[in-house]
Amino acid sequence: MRLDLKTALVTGAGSGIGAAIAQRFAQEGARVVAADLDGDAAAATAARIGGAALGVQVDVRDEDSVAALVARAQAAGPLDVLANVAGIGSTTNAVETPIEVWDAVMDVNARGTFLCCKHALPQMLERGRGAIVNVASVGGLVGLRNRAAYCAAKGAVIAFTRALAVDHVAAGVRANCICPGTVDSPWVKRLVEQSGESLDALRARQPMGRLGAPEEIAELALYLAEDASAFATGSVMTIDGGLTAA
Repeated sequence: MRLDLKTALVTGAGSGIGAAIAQRFAQEGARVVAADLDGDAAAATAARIGGAALGVQVDVRDEDSVAALVARAQAAGPLDVLANVAGIGSTTNAVETPIEVWDAVMDVNARGTFLCCKHALPQMLERGRGAIVNVASVGGLVGLRNRAAYCAAKGAVIAFTRALAVDHVAAGVRANCICPGTVDSPWVKRLVEQSGESLDALRARQPMGRLGAPEEIAELALYLAEDASAFATGSVMTIDGGLTAA
C-alpha cells in the first residue's frame, strides 16, 4: 500500500475534504490521526476509519493545543505526513469585513497552518524525511467576489508553502499545496446559506459545470503524501474543474 506503516496527521478531519483525506490515507495503510476543532466529529471520522485511527480535538489557532496534538500524533509513530486542511471562509468584500472576521479567517487558515508545520517539522527534519500537504484554494490564486479575507488567507498559505519547500528541501522534507475549486462539502453549503448564494450559481461558475468531490481532492493529497511524488516540492496544484483556466 502507498502509505503502508506511515503516520499521517490530518487537521480539519471532522468532515468534507479533511475527512476524505483521512479516510484515503488510511485505505493506503497509514496510521491516521484525525484532528478537528469539533472533537466529536474527529472521533467519528476515526471510528469510520477503524483500526489504529485516532480522533483528537484541536484548536489550530492555539499553539499549546497544536503542540499537544503533534505530540500525541508522534506517540502513534514518527510523523511522516502532515495534511493541513482546517480552514474557515468569509463572504464579504474588504469594506464589509469586520476586523474580527478578518482575524478569525487569518488565524485559522494561515496561523493554523503555520503552527502545525512549526511543531511537526522538527521530528521530520531530524529523521530526514516527511511530506507536508497544505490545502489552500483557487481563492489564493485569483480574486473571488466577496471573499476578501479568505483570498488573503489562502494566498498566505500558498506563499508559506513555497517558503517551507525552499527552506527544508535539502533536509528531505517536501511541502506542496493543493488549490481546490468549489467542492461539494458541508463547509461550502454553510457558506452558501450565510451569503444567500446558490449551489447552482457555484456550479455554473466552474467550466466543468459541477462541484468537486472531497474524494477527488483526497486523491491528489495522497499523491503528494506518497513517495511517488518525491520530485515535487513547492508545487501549487489546482484541482478546480477548469475555473482558473477560463
